Amino acid sequence: MHIDLTGQAAIVTGASSGLGRASAIAFAKAGAKVAVNYNSSADKAREVVEAIEQAGGEAFACEADTSDEAAVLKLFDETVERYGGVDIVFANAGMQKDAAYADLTLEDWKRVIDVNLTGQFLVSREAVRRFRKQGDRGVSRAIGKILFMSSVHEVIPWAGHANYAASKGGSGMLMRTLAQEIAGDRIRVNGIAPGAIATEINEDATADQDKLLELIPYGRIGHPEDVARAALFLVSDAADYIVGSTLTIDGGMSLYPGFRDNG
Repeated sequence: MHIDLTGQAAIVTGASSGLGRASAIAFAKAGAKVAVNYNSSADKAREVVEAIEQAGGEAFACEADTSDEAAVLKLFDETVERYGGVDIVFANAGMQKDAAYADLTLEDWKRVIDVNLTGQFLVSREAVRRFRKQGDRGVSRAIGKILFMSSVHEVIPWAGHANYAASKGGSGMLMRTLAQEIAGDRIRVNGIAPGAIATEINEDATADQDKLLELIPYGRIGHPEDVARAALFLVSDAADYIVGSTLTIDGGMSLYPGFRDNG
């Protein structure tokens, strides 16, 4: 299947590394112009832009803490100023601050919720406003596409990661509620829920591969490109009838493999 995003502008938050980086590059390879958002890793964001440009694509790096409303508005303003509009918004930025429940500080609870959940609210809300304002740009069957980054931990509890799991559970319901509300505007909203993917944020979780593979029926740890290809599909016209769905990309982790032998 050939996916063509030519003429479309995309914002990918948290695009300086990991799944955001892979997705930004995939969108650009398909023809989209990409705003590579970062919060603190300016050098890594510039490397993503350079990789896109060297492959013949177009991109720019834009700093914004997506949990900050003013910063989100600036991110959209800069994208629209450069590219004339925005057609795809991937609310990918996320973080972890892990601790046993009794040791979890209020500060770390709030920071993870602010970035992982409130950030997705702010980014997706501004996307809806921009899509409605600009109307049909004639580049896609939908007037806009929003993609939420969730996790298998929107459904699988994760001891020692209460703030992260709560943020992802909230993300799934936020995505579905928004999709229900705005589908009539021809704005498509979906989510992706990765499992164990070899990225920096998951470095500790994927370190013991033998133990981790016991949780993955398919027998391998995922790569960022596995998620990027799914993201590319969901923001394309090939997925035009997919609305309010979460695509799980986990090698079967969410199938509860501990029950393969009747528990």
